[in-house]
Amino acid sequence: MNLKKILTLDSVKVGLTGSTKQEIIEELIDIIVANGRNLSRDVLLKAVMEREKQMSTGMNNGIAIPHGKTDVVTDLHVVIGVSQKPVDFASLDKKPARIFIMTISPKSQTGPHLQFLAEVSRLLGKDEVCRKILEAKSSGDILKIFLEGRA
Repeated sequence: MNLKKILTLDSVKVGLTGSTKQEIIEELIDIIVANGRNLSRDVLLKAVMEREKQMSTGMNNGIAIPHGKTDVVTDLHVVIGVSQKPVDFASLDKKPARIFIMTISPKSQTGPHLQFLAEVSRLLGKDEVCRKILEAKSSGDILKIFLEGRA
């Protein structure tokens, strides 16, 4: 998967300010909506929160990947955010998260969503990459890490 087609500087934010799972999710959705994608904030929030009710998307090692599926999008939308403050995301390892990757994808397509998650999982499976993301000073620094596929 070509991450350059999915990730842009506008889809990455350093310094998320939310202090709860709900606030982080809303902040990430607001980034998607603000990027001129003409999407309903309420519809996206409902899709992500319905998924969260099934099982938390908090992973291990301070990473959470909230996501949702809806018919209002025709392709994959991604936003990456980093918080200086750890946020309880009901993660598998019971540790709070600081790296958040949200995807919104069409209900009718699973391929792009799964390909993206596989690529991101490969990248974030490297401790050095996660450390570099957490130390990043700008959205551009994080974008570079993802696009180059290494720390």
